[in-house]
Amino acid sequence: MRTYKIVMVLIVLAAAASFAAGPSFDLVIVNSHIIDGTGSPWYSGDVGIRKTIDAHGMVVAPGFIDMLGQSELTILVDPRLPSKIYQGITTEITGEGGSAAPLNDAIVNADRESYEHLQIKADWRTLGEYFARLEKQKIGINLASYVGATQVRRMVLGDDDRQPSSQQLEQMKELVRQAMRDGAVGVSTSLEYPPAPYAKTEELIALASEAAPFGGIYATHMRNESNAILPSIDEALRIGHEAKIPVEIWHIKVAGKDNWGRMPDVVAKINAARAQGMDISADTYAYTAWFNSFSAFIPPWAHDGGTSKLVERLKDPATRARIRKELETSSETWDNEWEEIKGPESILIGVVQNPKLLPLEGKTLAEVAKIWGKDPMDALFDFLIEDNAFTGVAVFGMSEPDVALALQQPWVSFDNDSSGASPEGILGKEHPHPRAYGTFPRILRKYVREEHKLSLEDAIRKMSALPAQRMRLTDRGVLKTGMWADVVIFDPAGVRDVATFENPNQLSQGMEYVLVNGSAVIESGKMTGALPGKVLRGAGHQR
Repeated sequence: MRTYKIVMVLIVLAAAASFAAGPSFDLVIVNSHIIDGTGSPWYSGDVGIRKTIDAHGMVVAPGFIDMLGQSELTILVDPRLPSKIYQGITTEITGEGGSAAPLNDAIVNADRESYEHLQIKADWRTLGEYFARLEKQKIGINLASYVGATQVRRMVLGDDDRQPSSQQLEQMKELVRQAMRDGAVGVSTSLEYPPAPYAKTEELIALASEAAPFGGIYATHMRNESNAILPSIDEALRIGHEAKIPVEIWHIKVAGKDNWGRMPDVVAKINAARAQGMDISADTYAYTAWFNSFSAFIPPWAHDGGTSKLVERLKDPATRARIRKELETSSETWDNEWEEIKGPESILIGVVQNPKLLPLEGKTLAEVAKIWGKDPMDALFDFLIEDNAFTGVAVFGMSEPDVALALQQPWVSFDNDSSGASPEGILGKEHPHPRAYGTFPRILRKYVREEHKLSLEDAIRKMSALPAQRMRLTDRGVLKTGMWADVVIFDPAGVRDVATFENPNQLSQGMEYVLVNGSAVIESGKMTGALPGKVLRGAGHQR
């Protein structure tokens, strides 16, 4: 498959006649409004790549970059990633804490149900081998990955709540170095989800310090996004400072009804750190509900030893009573989502594994409890037992003003925080968060076109040039000569999200053309099936 770099761009309308006398092109996009990704105002012009598309009334912009996807496995199921490309996403950054690699037989066995659910054979062990599999299979968008600190910890310590010996820490550090040599873009954490909470800050500093010399970034799903959000930001800043590494805060939010209105404090803390010279930025999505594992509602100590041990504890009456008491108590030592949301009607069942539970997808925990004739907390415990702690849920726990304020910050880019999905096949049977299909068009519809909280130019900057600069993708994110031709052409008056919490498997509308490395993955609003994506390896990659 042929791929292209942009060989001439930003030819203003008055100079369009130069195409006749100038070089030939495989693609010429004419009569368009050009937004180049830098934040500069749009203007009329033509973009030359070779071939001609009439984009009258359309916007031409750089392809969008998803700063946190979860597609490391689903891209093996449907490499086209329809949910992504219909949003205009041409590049995804993945690897949140639990990355695709490194793997060993123990991890593969522990996660066997997840692989079987997606009908995937985990036949790689290193990040380099995983990348090679993607390149052999071919992919529809560009993909880069962090190495997850959780993954590294599991390689050495399993799922146990214990601290590494000096020798074990050295093993973990070498795994980070190897992943960086394989092309990881940095090291990441997902500190809410066990076994990640068992890691002390010093362990994370040690691992991040190994990524820094390779030009890596430390990206984090922080330890707490609710009552202890400010101390959690302090921890991220400490890791960045002591490891001498840039920091990216994933899906920045303020969770829990008691914390609504605290986003100004979060913004002030990060602005103060930036003013002092800290290299810190963030990304977010445009919804007031998050999506995570149902098991995240259970205190970290109950996860010690992995899923099988958690399920055993949930079956024990005395342990259930202890967990119940903790869930009813506010905490700053772990992110107690039960106490934050103030009611089971705020929890929507999303993805389940047990076929017997499929009729409950799309129902709230309050509805499940009523159907089962149980107390909501008992329904939570029993649901986890029945689904072997696999369940994913949407949780309504953020305020719209906090979300909007985060989106408006100049150092905040955007993410889906979701794996690539499809209305067809295995993936179409799941009930994901609508952000999987709708984040980027939702921003363009709601926050640009309807509410005017962002200009179109700034929104495009946050979707392209800003994340490209952050991820050191020096040849992507802007429309100019020599850049890879990741390009979107969309109707600014018609682009919109369609996915809802009730019916999430709906593709967004308004993307007329999406080019990945110069090849159309969407043409005239239709998916082409082309797979022109590339694995984007980090700066430390050693061939």
